[in-house]
Amino acid sequence: MGYTDVDKLAVNTIRLLSADAVYHANAGHPGAPMGMAPVAHVLFNKIMAYNPKNPKWLNRDRFVLSNGHACALQYSLLHLAGYKISIDDLKAFRSLDSITPGHPESHDTDGIEVTTGPLGQGFCNAVGLAIAQHHSSAIFNKPGFDLINNHTYVFLGDGCMMEGVASEAASLAGHLQLGNLIAIYDDNHISIDGDTNCAFTEDVVLRFKAYGWHTEIVDDGDHDLEGIEAAIKKCQAVKDKPSLIKLRTTIGFGSQLQGTGGVHGAPLKEADMKQVKTKWGFDPEKLFAVPQEVYDIYHKHGAEGAAKEKEWEQLLEKYGQSHKTEAADLKRRLTGDLPEGWEKALPVYSPSDAAVASRKLSEILLNKIHEAVPELVGGSADLTASNLTRWKDAVDFQPPSLGIGDWSGRYIRYGVREHAMGAIMNGLAAYGTILPYGGTFLNFVSYAAGAVRLSALSQVRVIWVATHDSIGLGEDGPTHQPIETLAHFRALPNCMVWRPADGNETSAAYYVALTSKHTPSIIALSRQNLPQLENSTIAHALKGGYAVHEAEKADITLVSTGSEVGICVDAVKYLKERHNLTARVVSIPCFEVFDAQSKEYRLSILPDGIPSLSVEAMSTMGWERYTHEQFGLNRFGASGAYKDVYKKFELTPEGISKRAVATVDFWKSVPNIRSPINRAFQQLI
Repeated sequence: MGYTDVDKLAVNTIRLLSADAVYHANAGHPGAPMGMAPVAHVLFNKIMAYNPKNPKWLNRDRFVLSNGHACALQYSLLHLAGYKISIDDLKAFRSLDSITPGHPESHDTDGIEVTTGPLGQGFCNAVGLAIAQHHSSAIFNKPGFDLINNHTYVFLGDGCMMEGVASEAASLAGHLQLGNLIAIYDDNHISIDGDTNCAFTEDVVLRFKAYGWHTEIVDDGDHDLEGIEAAIKKCQAVKDKPSLIKLRTTIGFGSQLQGTGGVHGAPLKEADMKQVKTKWGFDPEKLFAVPQEVYDIYHKHGAEGAAKEKEWEQLLEKYGQSHKTEAADLKRRLTGDLPEGWEKALPVYSPSDAAVASRKLSEILLNKIHEAVPELVGGSADLTASNLTRWKDAVDFQPPSLGIGDWSGRYIRYGVREHAMGAIMNGLAAYGTILPYGGTFLNFVSYAAGAVRLSALSQVRVIWVATHDSIGLGEDGPTHQPIETLAHFRALPNCMVWRPADGNETSAAYYVALTSKHTPSIIALSRQNLPQLENSTIAHALKGGYAVHEAEKADITLVSTGSEVGICVDAVKYLKERHNLTARVVSIPCFEVFDAQSKEYRLSILPDGIPSLSVEAMSTMGWERYTHEQFGLNRFGASGAYKDVYKKFELTPEGISKRAVATVDFWKSVPNIRSPINRAFQQLI
């Protein structure tokens, strides 16, 4: 393997660049970077294939830093390798608007594959990246054309190992036999509370063996570059299992505080910085020093990666000559664009069509579009028969050796692992060739809130098919009935929450979700049947809100989503016959999309001069932006037949009418109330 003094110099340069970045910022985590610098050097300078001049080369090896607090390490590596991270960027570590933020963010920084920081998430992303590679190679590789064969490498620490989401993903990865995934565990025995023996004493290697992983142990991660490389190459040779390398390191290696919690999340003191630089032959007074010979070996490796990409491009060109359809499909997928005309496969409904549960409408749609959108890869967290997420002729994504699917399968059995499913989907989306969706009950999307948040922050296209969306699920009761869930995710920036009321709205929800390249979506779907609405069209629903039932000289506007829209339509007749009140009905299936429309359009749907009442079988939080009064559930639901539950909470034409009458009466008693949209607009400006 031939490691030289230059390699040792490179390792110490990485340690000191990372420590300097933290010291200069007076914030950050120097310990893990100083401990993991040897394995980082081996990986980035001897093992991985990448081209710093083209960070999006498809067949590059992927690297994920799951212990994202150690990002000074990753930024230092990217700088040395020649990515668009300068010494000035390292000096700007953790400063406002820099491209070197306090945790890695994929949309900000060249060479960052996924956004990490919340522990365990990056490990799951890596599982997703590995699944995507297996699937993509099965779809596109042909005899003589090994087009997609990259590995995914992930660093993780004790914190990631303790997080349950990582355990979920590790279990699934072992089942799926992901031989292209190599995890390197920084076993430094330190967490924020001190030595891990206070809370974490399990045998990690034994656990991963039980998951079905291949394991290696390197006892001296501080010095043994040859042993590290040998372990990685042994893992590369294992094709039917993911691999874990347990790497014993010393946190903060070289510091006077090495091996202690004191070096985990605080800059080294000035005297400590000087002594460690002096010890390793660096100028103690100089920050961000990089010897030229270190740049030279990294630039040499980067040039080798560029040459590999050039060879790959030539292979792709030859591939295109004999496999034109596949080559065109691959190139299109990498742009993020969908196939031309795919939207013609979306189902269209009329008011005369039968009432259908929106989860069933989703299933009908998936059966219609899956051939038109070949990158669509679905799955469910063990609720396939309830979520209706699997099209009729779908093949499961499974190791061929199990005999129950193959790598080309487009349906992933996630098991009861909602959180891991969400984080894995983030990795699937980040790979570049897959558009993932996953199903569970809406209430259990909350299990995966951390992953959903990172979807939004990372700006990835991920779709949640969230069925059983209200008290309408009935007998399962309050433990399964979502109340706060929509308000929570509607408050999340860059996350579209759809709650369609009928077939056309369901088609619109999927259209926007599938075409929004940088935004995740949650599509909340009913268990109970919903009628097809009179003024519903895909075009109307694409605006996020529209008038379902219009009326001249209306006394009140009823505003709703999902299963309650049809009840509001029924309330129109009741209000007229019993109270001589004329009502309009507005459906707002997606707040985020509706808010993106012009103020003029929004005021045409929710005009000044008419009192308004929102109706939704959920928390009323958030509805005050649109309506003067709100009717919903600010308590938990109840177990029983869904119609009985709706009746109990007066979510009926009669109950809605009672509150509509009260709203109109109050409106008359307090004149000159402006619309919530106008009030919000005035506050905004």
